[in-house]
Amino acid sequence: MSSFITAKKPILTLRQIINMSVGFLGIQFGFGLQNANVSRIFQSLGAKIDDIPILWIAAPLTGLIIQPVIGHLSDKTWSPAWGRRRPFFLIGAILASVALLVFPNVYALWMAAVMLWLLDASINISMEPFRAFVGDMLPDDQRTAGFAMQSFFIGIGAVVSSILPYLLTTLGVANEAAPGIIPNSVKFSFYIGAVVFFLSVAYTVFTTKEYSPAELKSFESVEQQQVDHSIITTPVKSFYSKGLIWLITGTIVSFLLYYYNAMHLEMPLEKELYVLTLGIASFGIIQLIAGMFWSGKKKNGLVEVVNDLYKMPDTMKQLAVVQFFTWFALFAMWIYATPALAQNIANTTDTSSKAYNEIGNWVGVLFGFYNGFSALFAFLLPVLAKKTGRPMTHLICLVAGGIGMISFFIFTDKYLLILSMAGIGLAWSSILSMPYSMLTAALPSNKMGVYMGIFNFFIVIPQILAATLLGVFTKHFFNGNAIYTLVLGGCLMIVAALLTLRIKIK
Repeated sequence: MSSFITAKKPILTLRQIINMSVGFLGIQFGFGLQNANVSRIFQSLGAKIDDIPILWIAAPLTGLIIQPVIGHLSDKTWSPAWGRRRPFFLIGAILASVALLVFPNVYALWMAAVMLWLLDASINISMEPFRAFVGDMLPDDQRTAGFAMQSFFIGIGAVVSSILPYLLTTLGVANEAAPGIIPNSVKFSFYIGAVVFFLSVAYTVFTTKEYSPAELKSFESVEQQQVDHSIITTPVKSFYSKGLIWLITGTIVSFLLYYYNAMHLEMPLEKELYVLTLGIASFGIIQLIAGMFWSGKKKNGLVEVVNDLYKMPDTMKQLAVVQFFTWFALFAMWIYATPALAQNIANTTDTSSKAYNEIGNWVGVLFGFYNGFSALFAFLLPVLAKKTGRPMTHLICLVAGGIGMISFFIFTDKYLLILSMAGIGLAWSSILSMPYSMLTAALPSNKMGVYMGIFNFFIVIPQILAATLLGVFTKHFFNGNAIYTLVLGGCLMIVAALLTLRIKIK
């Protein structure tokens, strides 16, 4: 044991923490432009409203695949000149900036669908290592502040990118165009986003120096240093048995879905459910392929990632359940806020009516409020965490968010909904920082990237479930009244809050 040397990571200054977080401003700028404008681009190019969810599904699926791959690669990367994570920041920024420049100039729907996939993949290349970056660079007692600083820049990026087309329109840029053409307000917003994305990420790349793998190893405890986290410990039979279970389950459920829809042509279940069922089967196939490699004693990236999934630390498993209910609730709000408030406040479901579109515009304003609140509350989180602990801080914030969502049902004055957004903004600020602060304390330094990528599963999977199941709930259980879907989301966020009581940070 005496052969191991342990050291404590240096405390970084506020300026250093800001420098390493500025890149998230650009990343969120890209996501904000994507989230606010891609559906509009699809519809401008002729997409039907019912086709938009299936066109969007490429985005979360891309993150599901890209993030663990990039995390694994960044864990294995080291350059004395460029570091460990920064090469991926820069590559992703270049690709995303090019995609932002090209996207608003597409002229066919299939081109827009391809560009969404390319843009989302490029943003994920930059974003995934940023989460691991905080775990690499900061000692545990500064990680809450580090992730909170990321939340601040995420909030600023989200607010500005969301309202940018509106701001350009007020400056005289055309907000309308001929059929099949993207308006100039959207085009110029994407051009500005490309510049902001590249410059902000480049700023972090050139102002922050990373620790070498040897230095990171020296910062681990003696017990952590004695464990070789690169060893594959999962038996071959586990790869095969679990893979078969997932494959058979996904295949059977896919067949039952196909049979049901064939028998109920007048009212079939949503076709997006096939994404879920075939995804289950595909996950089984991935495990079987990993088992085939490992049975031949061939250690490669696929085997390592699947093995790491099986070996998730207990803290990560506890956080995964919290994340699942949290993000399911969030997607309920993002998908159904406009129709829910149109029904509850304006008493209309006519999407072409003036009242519906006024509510739609107001929802955009409300989303700007919660992102703004999130940026402000980011400075409160480290103080609250120091007094109550990170799990309790997250619990308080999620309860505030759940109450905020439920209050959508109670408030019929649209201005009172700003109070709802204060609670949701507090929750959003914590969601972007506190789980990662708790997670990094439980991860080995040489697996930080891949586990951050795997952790993204518990964001993407509830997104896919929300896109496929909430429509069924809203239509069949709530009689099309989407306000009850938001209440359900609020209740699920409170469930997530209570589940934080199970989290044990080692």
